[in-house]
Amino acid sequence: MSEVLRTPLVVMGVSGSGKSTVGAALAAAFDVPFVDGDDLHPPANKRKMAEGRPLDDDDRAPWLERIAVRIGAELDAGIPIVVACSALRRRYREQLVAHAPSTVFVHLAGHAELIAQRQRDRAHEFMPASLLASQLEALEPLGDDERGIVVDVRRSPAELVEDVRAALGLPGRA
Repeated sequence: MSEVLRTPLVVMGVSGSGKSTVGAALAAAFDVPFVDGDDLHPPANKRKMAEGRPLDDDDRAPWLERIAVRIGAELDAGIPIVVACSALRRRYREQLVAHAPSTVFVHLAGHAELIAQRQRDRAHEFMPASLLASQLEALEPLGDDERGIVVDVRRSPAELVEDVRAALGLPGRA
């Protein structure tokens, strides 16, 4: 029997980096539930972003807490879920791990030009490409003391799944 995922994963990065795609691929590969953090935003946050206005910390705090509680509750039930969430700042990541300290962040990192191109090639319900600059400005790289993996968004979702498997010390698919 192969090893299984034992810790929650938060797939993080700026809008357009592929969080939902890679998160869903990881969840499928590990046969665990996937939660898109965008689905947990309150309507007011979605409206604000749709209007091209970046969220502030007061907007984000209850949303991040909702995600953190969900991660902790699922882990308490023995289910290490995969969540897509921007988690741009260290203090946001600290809030996210409050209910599940074993959570590992998978940072989808890439050049702004590539991410901007991806944004132009997609339609998003409430996240306009105009907010990319504010997200890049807010992004704080993972610290050496944070549980995290940095992967390159130039790679395919399947390759990224294998990169995460390897980083977690889990065997590849047979």
